[in-house]
Amino acid sequence: MHYKKLGGLRAVMLAVALAVGHVAAQAATLDLDDATIADINGAFADGTLTSEKLVKLYLKRIETYDQKGPAINTVITLNTHAIEQARALDKERRTKGPRSPIHGIPIVLKDNFDTYDMPTTAGSLLLKGSIPPDDAFVVKKLRDAGAIILAKVNLSEFASGSGGPNGFSSMGGQTLNPHDLTKGPSGSSGGTGAAIAANFAQFGLGTDTGGSVRGPSSANGIAGLKPTYGLMSRDGIVPLALSYDTGGPMARSVYDVAVALGVMTGVDPADPATQASVGKFDTDYTKYLKRGSLKGARIGVARDFFKQSVETDYVMESAIATLKSLGATVVDPVNYPDYLLNGRNAITQAISGREFKVQVSQYLATLGPQYPHSLAELITRAEAPGSGYTNPWRLNAMKEAQASVGGLDEPEYLVARNEGLALLRAAVTATFEKHQLDALIYPTSPKPAQPIEPAAPGAAAGGAGSATNIANRTGFPDLIVPAGMTKDGLPVTISFFGPAFSEPKLLAYGYDFEQATHARVLPKYTPALAQDRITTGQSFAAAAP
Repeated sequence: MHYKKLGGLRAVMLAVALAVGHVAAQAATLDLDDATIADINGAFADGTLTSEKLVKLYLKRIETYDQKGPAINTVITLNTHAIEQARALDKERRTKGPRSPIHGIPIVLKDNFDTYDMPTTAGSLLLKGSIPPDDAFVVKKLRDAGAIILAKVNLSEFASGSGGPNGFSSMGGQTLNPHDLTKGPSGSSGGTGAAIAANFAQFGLGTDTGGSVRGPSSANGIAGLKPTYGLMSRDGIVPLALSYDTGGPMARSVYDVAVALGVMTGVDPADPATQASVGKFDTDYTKYLKRGSLKGARIGVARDFFKQSVETDYVMESAIATLKSLGATVVDPVNYPDYLLNGRNAITQAISGREFKVQVSQYLATLGPQYPHSLAELITRAEAPGSGYTNPWRLNAMKEAQASVGGLDEPEYLVARNEGLALLRAAVTATFEKHQLDALIYPTSPKPAQPIEPAAPGAAAGGAGSATNIANRTGFPDLIVPAGMTKDGLPVTISFFGPAFSEPKLLAYGYDFEQATHARVLPKYTPALAQDRITTGQSFAAAAP
């Protein structure tokens, strides 16, 4: 009898020891899908991971899932020197130490960011092979900090879907959504969204004019940020409409979004808009990422953008319950004035076509003699017999922009830009002040990822009835965080929208929500490979009894 009791005790002790050993083993592994930049740097520091190995891991995933298998098709240009650059950065780490938190970190860029050593096509076959004279301002900052540009990725051509299938360009073809291959990745930064969701790089850059970072972040179920207008330089980004354009980081975690943002901020003499960030930008946004940040925050619910998808609304109601459980004071509902909701698109139309016509021509004028140097020349080349141009939707939109009346000195344009945008900013600011809000939340996209097919007439960025373009019209920041999945396995995200230069608060709120929910899901069509689980440091499992 005593022996049996002893045996039972030994069995319990053994079970506990094995469980402890299992936890230790888990703690000593790094899952590439879940790893933040901090986790990667920990593995770099203990010597169990190098930048060269990390680059090879991501290249293997690209080979397996982007070019083969489900063929997600995000990559337009792969950096053939990435491994060589990683080796050099590994050597520098050993001899001099890391330059920054992103030293040796592989990233992807939407193919409308200028890169001096790789083509920048804006997704257009008409710019195939075009290599700009230098890097975009933010790209140079990333390189100077030690980032490795692994690839340039697909986008809606010239960063505008123009009614075509979302995620399509004449240069890159059709990018697929890794959660559902019949759905698009949204636009225009669909290649970045799909690539980061499918774990092809640590983080990526998109651009946003009316929702082009946030729609793809939502459709692919990742974090993303449309920053305050002027917080990131637009120099070296192929323009769509500079009154609205901005770059923005996209990643699998709020932490990585915060790291990337801090590396890229700063005043750029080539972009006057960045003067507004003097004294307001930070170089380390990770210091704001703390659990408990939502406690006491006043969060409004923008109800104008619900009731378009039962599944999306269900996830959002759950998210609202989570915010309350985390101590936020939820103000519900908050409604924008009708004149803002009804007038924002008219103001957009008065500005966008004119700006694209002038500003893209200014960009094209800097390219080599073999490329079109104006919007008119783009159209002529696209229509030329044997051009091979395959995007009738974009061609039609370019023709409409070319035919738009007047330039940037026309009264209608000046009134819309100077008075109309000020009116929208005042309306949103008044909404925040009326309800004493720290942030507003809404479903980033009111519907989950949509089928790959031409868009319905009048569809807005991020889906019909989306609030995303309000952030561009006001210049205010908007943070996207995964919130859950529909029953069909499609992501739903929540937007945290705030006043100008409120990124510290928004990132703090988004981080608190993310850590409480862990709602992001690795897409089913791009599952983990055996290589993606990396043993780091010393495992204690072997020492368990």
